[in-house]
Amino acid sequence: MPRRRMRRSVMSASVAAMVVLAGTAAGGAYVANRSADGAASSVASVASASSQAAVAGDGRASAATDEEREVEYDALVAAAVRPVAGRARLSVAVLDQESGAGGAYESAAGQTFDTASVVKVDILAALLLTAQDEGRELTAAEHASAAAMIENSDNASATRLLQVVGGAGALDAANERLGLSGTTASHAWGLTQTTAADRLRLLEAVFAEDGDRDAALSAGSRSYLQELMGQVEADQRWGVSAAGDGDGALLKNGWMPRTTTGLWDINSVGRVVSGGRTYLVAVLSDGHATQQEGVALVEAVAKAAVDAVAAA
Repeated sequence: MPRRRMRRSVMSASVAAMVVLAGTAAGGAYVANRSADGAASSVASVASASSQAAVAGDGRASAATDEEREVEYDALVAAAVRPVAGRARLSVAVLDQESGAGGAYESAAGQTFDTASVVKVDILAALLLTAQDEGRELTAAEHASAAAMIENSDNASATRLLQVVGGAGALDAANERLGLSGTTASHAWGLTQTTAADRLRLLEAVFAEDGDRDAALSAGSRSYLQELMGQVEADQRWGVSAAGDGDGALLKNGWMPRTTTGLWDINSVGRVVSGGRTYLVAVLSDGHATQQEGVALVEAVAKAAVDAVAAA
């Protein structure tokens, strides 16, 4: 089967009621509960391609064929993910960087998720854009905070750097420059609302090709972010890394229990290599009884999604 480009659907970004964030262990933060509905999974049926769509010169037919192929890729990912995901509330997106093949799955349309600590990639990207705009290098203090924030998931460093870049409004502006359309920042950064599609767009910005003239982040900024994501401490290298070969994943994870329910948000984003090919993967989920349960689900979903794209 020829490789097909993923559908770039934009999921709506709804903002939850304001809640209070209180710091906990690195990588997570206790927050007040917001409703998490475990809506049943649904995937649109895929129509077979019309034979007329292959007629040379018929632009409309070609466009229709492309859309059918894009939807089919989403269906392939959904078919692989649903058996391992069950009724969990989650969203996943995967992209083969070389071919552009990829797909996405949501347990229900229009869902957004707390970022927890995966937003720390946004914060560092915003800091690097600020430094680029000002024509300067990061200060020693900024370097130290950036390393602690990404490698060790240090919360105090994230709070400090969010203030440096100008707060939630400035983070939204930076994310807009990076192509994110479904993410809404919060001053309590772990409660930033996002989608798997936007997490994938951010990964594309971080892992853009060196020759990409449209890249918002400079080659030096991208290299720095990638370096830190490759040096995440050993006990935080779970998640999308399960979809790759060996331990060479470049990633950032987020985990956060809610104060009122104790249920966990578990998220993982990054780049992995599987079967000699490079994939960008984002998995968002919430409502887990334990952190371990959430991690196991995210890993199973990431592997299923990458395997589905690789086999197509």
